[in-house]
Order: sequence, then C-alpha cells, then structure tokens
Amino acid sequence: MTGAVLALGANLGHRAATLRAAVDALQATEGVTVEATSTIVETAPVGAVPDQPDFLNAVVLVTTSLDPHALLAACHAVEAGLGLDRSTKVPDGPRPVDVDVITYGELVLDRDGLVLPHPRAHERAFVLGPWLDLDPDAVLPGPHGGRVADLLRAVQA
Repeated sequence: MTGAVLALGANLGHRAATLRAAVDALQATEGVTVEATSTIVETAPVGAVPDQPDFLNAVVLVTTSLDPHALLAACHAVEAGLGLDRSTKVPDGPRPVDVDVITYGELVLDRDGLVLPHPRAHERAFVLGPWLDLDPDAVLPGPHGGRVADLLRAVQA
C-alpha cells in the first residue's frame, strides 16, 4: 500500500455535499482507503478565470494498492460520477468537482499525462493548509518540495 494525498475542490452546485460525495466515492473505490479528510476551507478562485464563485476545498489522505495512473483514473471516475465533463473543463475555471492527485508516496514522475507531485501544489495554500492540518510533519517531495509548513508560510508571505 502506498500513501497518497488528494486535493478536492468544488465551486458549482451544492459544494459541500459534492465534496462529501467525492470522499464517499473514493472510499468505495476498490484499492483505495481514505485515512483522513481535512476540514473544508473556502477560497477565492486562483488562476486565469477570476469571475467565478468561490471554491470549497479539502485534502484527503489515502492509502492505495493502485498504481499512480490507476489512482488518477479512479479520481477521474469520481469526478465524472459527480458531474465533471473533462472534455469541456476550462483550466482554472468553474467546476462541480475536481479531484487532483497531489502526491503518490515519494514518487517524482512526469509521464503519460501524470505529473507527480502536482506541479502547482507548492504554491497553493488551499492544498497546503488543509494538508498541514492533517499531517503537521508533511513533506512535499520533488524539485519544488519541502516541509509543507515552510511552503505554506512562503505562499502566505
């Protein structure tokens, strides 16, 4: 079993209910066990589409027997089941749900459409803050990595 960090976000529809449904769907996924779920935080949109509703975000710690690409596919299946059409998804745009793989163990990977750790995790307080609440000793691996506490301080500065 490998530990992984997943980030959830939603800014359309019944956001909190959708995040709870995403956690339930992840728990129901064969090969995935939800170990902990952060509190939900509300954040302003980040990125190129500023005129949209605020997001609710959470972080989920899981253990999994799935390989990284299968875990990503499982996350995409959860998104689809909750109304996200990836073919029409606008980068940084509004969405009913988003389930991102932030880390998969200590793996650093850029292959077949999967980049690990998530390439922008180190600059996103809405990922780092909830993750730190779950694991005060958390470390983001990779070239932009470090102690999550230090990365969060840098983002907030």
